[in-house]
Amino acid sequence: MKKLVEFIKHNKQFSILSALAIILVLTAVFARYIAPFSPYESHLTEAFLPPNGVHWFGTDKLGRDVLTRVIYGLRVSLTASLVLVSTVLIIGAVLGTIAGFYGGLADAVIMRISDMMISFPGMVLAIAVAGIIGASVTNAIIALVAVSWTKYARLARSLVLKIRHKDYIYAAQLLGTKNTDILKHHLIPNALPTLIITAATDIGTMILELAGLSFLGFGAQPPIA
Repeated sequence: MKKLVEFIKHNKQFSILSALAIILVLTAVFARYIAPFSPYESHLTEAFLPPNGVHWFGTDKLGRDVLTRVIYGLRVSLTASLVLVSTVLIIGAVLGTIAGFYGGLADAVIMRISDMMISFPGMVLAIAVAGIIGASVTNAIIALVAVSWTKYARLARSLVLKIRHKDYIYAAQLLGTKNTDILKHHLIPNALPTLIITAATDIGTMILELAGLSFLGFGAQPPIA
């Protein structure tokens, strides 16, 4: 406990932001106990009410409590963004590691596909993909994965290229260590922290992109909060 207090004192900003993140997660998990009303029950006589003592955020066009729908919407936003970031991280890390370590044809193919994807405006391409496969939260995630993996692939490749020329990698190769073992014990553990930090900072961006697709009708469908 003493060490925890000392850590908080020396890392105040990190501790405050971590506490806020934990509060958001707990709010999403216990939404049914925190939300004051049902997110789907309509009361047309109470439509478009301004914020008041009963409805803190007011009501929408169907008379549903906006605060309740925000709390329940947090579940969708957090779950979808975490799934999206995790998927993009895994796909990008695997492809980038393969491209950086093996080089040659694998590197050329993966990087040229990456260049081709980057040449298109990301959101426009995501809208096109979502429009083709249909409107839903799952399809919105798939659409954003299709246009977002390139960032992590290129980052993973650059990290692997930097690490693979270290002396200990050459020493491992001279000793006859398998490529899979070098990847497992040396390259991936050294590249992963940077990739994870990048993914964590992208969660907010992913939430906004998912919200943008939903606003355009390609993400969460009514009456989902």
